[in-house]
Amino acid sequence: MRSLKFFPPVLGCAALAAASLAGCGSSYDPGFSRRPRLQTSAPLINPKRDPSFLAYAVPETELHNFPATRSAEFAVHGIDVSKYQGNIDWEQVKDAGVSFAFIKATEGGDRVDSKFAYNWAAAKAAGVPRGAYHFVYWCRQPHEEIGNFASVVPNEPDALPPVLDVEPTPTSGSCKRTLYREEVLRDMKAMLEQMERHYGKKPIIYSSVDFYQAILHSGALSEYPIWVRSTKYHPQVRYGDRKWTFWQYRSDGRIPGITGAVDQNTFNGSADQWRSWLASTTGMQAGPLATAHKQSDERAANRLVEDDPAMLSGAEKSAYDREPGAPVPPGSIR
Repeated sequence: MRSLKFFPPVLGCAALAAASLAGCGSSYDPGFSRRPRLQTSAPLINPKRDPSFLAYAVPETELHNFPATRSAEFAVHGIDVSKYQGNIDWEQVKDAGVSFAFIKATEGGDRVDSKFAYNWAAAKAAGVPRGAYHFVYWCRQPHEEIGNFASVVPNEPDALPPVLDVEPTPTSGSCKRTLYREEVLRDMKAMLEQMERHYGKKPIIYSSVDFYQAILHSGALSEYPIWVRSTKYHPQVRYGDRKWTFWQYRSDGRIPGITGAVDQNTFNGSADQWRSWLASTTGMQAGPLATAHKQSDERAANRLVEDDPAMLSGAEKSAYDREPGAPVPPGSIR
């Protein structure tokens, strides 16, 4: 899952979704400098922009109060993984205090993650509540996308709700589609409805910041739970008052049982709220939280970035690479 830096010039002053702000395996994108093909009519209320050209929903003078390290305030933490995490020891992952996992299953109309079957079975065997996600390829029909997902992901009552991962894909060599808001929302609605009919659970939307501010602003599809990505700030900065269920707060986490970097996430609620949510969506009873392994975020303020470490450029990347213990980014996109 990735977040890309730039909005295209065609958006002009109407590029970002600050209007609504006022009121989702580790991914390495070697082509990050290419601009997402997004187009939207959302007005830009806040003309101030940071280097990634994304709108704030809080005054800039207050940004220091909203670092992504506030993820440590939440009680329930989990991960999302794909084939790029390699062979995962799920027993170690469970023992490390991971309370849930989202596992990549499919992409587009015909791609299947080569580690899905193993991760799906091994996570369950270890007692880690898990769900599957589908990465949307914007040049296939909705029924082909969800048909692929449904053919791979079992319909199991104790699984977490399915996830629709929506992000711009500017580096795709085969899909040059410009993402117009009305068209994208129509396609997303069709896919979400198909998921819900098949699995009997309301799906979760995973969104990167840029996609949200261009497409999902102004309460679009707010009837669905949302899993937000924000690796520099607390979600309030980028998503405003949009209620979120999961928050992906870093892409360079380290978890016993996983070699290399992994995305880390938190649930928006207390331990008791997690138990209630898990029971209502899966019928499972959550085990005791591993307080001895309480999640913390050791990143200093100067290492909180909007994008994956591998997506930095120039002096920023050189400075990051010189940091002691800086993780080595994965060598390819998921």
